[in-house]
Amino acid sequence: MKKRPEFYIFLLISLFLLFIPGCVILRPPSVSTNAISDIGPTSATSGGNVTNDGNADILVRGVCWDTKKSPTAEDTRTTDGYGVGSFTSNITQLTPNTLYYVRAYAINSEGTSYGNQITFTTNQYSVPTITTTSVSGITQTTAVSGGNITNGGGVEVTARGVCWSTHTVPTVADSKTSNGTGEGTYTSNITGLTGNTKYYVRAYATNSEGTGYGEELSFTSSPLLPAVTTADPIATSTTTGTAGGTATSDGGSAITARGVCWNTTENPTTANSKTTNGTGTGTFISYITGLTANTTFNVRAYATNSVGTAYGANKTFTTDPVTIVDNDGNTYNVIRIGTQVWMKENLKTTTFNDDVAIAYVTGTTAWANLTSHGYCWYNNDTGNKNTYGALYNWYAVASGKLCPVGWHIPSDDECIELEDYFGFTIPAGGKLKETGTTHWASPNTGATDEVGFKALPGGLRTETGTFQFITNYGYWWTSTEYNTHNEWYRELEYNSDNVVRYYKDDNNGMSVRCIKD
Repeated sequence: MKKRPEFYIFLLISLFLLFIPGCVILRPPSVSTNAISDIGPTSATSGGNVTNDGNADILVRGVCWDTKKSPTAEDTRTTDGYGVGSFTSNITQLTPNTLYYVRAYAINSEGTSYGNQITFTTNQYSVPTITTTSVSGITQTTAVSGGNITNGGGVEVTARGVCWSTHTVPTVADSKTSNGTGEGTYTSNITGLTGNTKYYVRAYATNSEGTGYGEELSFTSSPLLPAVTTADPIATSTTTGTAGGTATSDGGSAITARGVCWNTTENPTTANSKTTNGTGTGTFISYITGLTANTTFNVRAYATNSVGTAYGANKTFTTDPVTIVDNDGNTYNVIRIGTQVWMKENLKTTTFNDDVAIAYVTGTTAWANLTSHGYCWYNNDTGNKNTYGALYNWYAVASGKLCPVGWHIPSDDECIELEDYFGFTIPAGGKLKETGTTHWASPNTGATDEVGFKALPGGLRTETGTFQFITNYGYWWTSTEYNTHNEWYRELEYNSDNVVRYYKDDNNGMSVRCIKD
């Protein structure tokens, strides 16, 4: 068939326009349809790829679908941006168990183009659709939430509740409640929480298709009480003491008060006597005053936050006595020196603290041959008792029962601690000796009795049974052995301000000063 002249004219004009610089031919875009995925009863996923824009801007793109063939942009569709390239489309509001036809589309100024048609059938059933109820009623260990099952997925909901954890996206493999079956709303009581901790919670509902979850919510359980420990309390006089503690955690709420409380009964509270030692966490020191002498007090550290008041362990201490009485009823004055509490007088008891009599030995030979406990007065003169006390052999000291209950004969180390109280380079002897020459022989060198220890020179009974040096020298046992038959002792002298440290045989008779346990 012979072509008409108009055809050739059109062809020539088209070729002419094609080769004119700057002249572009516009046409509809090119687009393909992506495969369908994530098919459910009421939704699916597809998309497309705009491979050519037809030399004009892509105004809109997406997928369209219908239950009839060849759906168009006039049917239900998505709008998924513009321009060339791939895109993803979420197809929603479908009917379960239904056949659908889907095509991608793209629109430019020259028209609308469609991709290849794809079909799929929605599932008949799905996991439930559910929302999570906001969290309320939060305490340290509990909270309240729940859910609302808006769609059971077409089959029976066999389990529902909430699940929670300290990590995000909790599942039914974590802690959970069980709140019946079926659709609708329900309330869940969350228990077993830890105070001041962040939790994540989701409602869940399970049917034969699986488990659906609501949106994730988070909440923090209420603060805890603070955590606090009690430091060991120490008596510092007859009426004072030192204690304190450490607030190791504020429990999630600022500590507004801390200190110690005390009473003569166990587990005192802030309703009893107390100190106030600042705020916040950390270590603090408390100075306790207004106490009664020779009394045992119970002490606990405390810390208060918005939740309440927490207490450390109950600990006890006993204030210094003014006097102490031995097993014979003799009364002794007491002095604190640093951290130690001493008798201010030499011991003069004639019985142990378990009521057993100490052997009174006067004979020289009998004393020298002793292999068990014994005591005497200097020169066997009871007139020396009240001033200088008794002289005891080592066997009496070694019994461990010579001092009143709660007191003991000082160890060598405890004597060193007493001496060091006055400084390593300062002679301690003069600081400990009673002043004057009423009981010490002249010149009583360096005697200042700085702390009221009132050391007196009771003399010595030697291992042979002879008496020596009263008013000139004072000798005091320690409880520490030097070797099998010799023990450490301390000596003060009338003509020196030093302290002599040496050892003597078991059968020597020397003075004793007791120190509080």
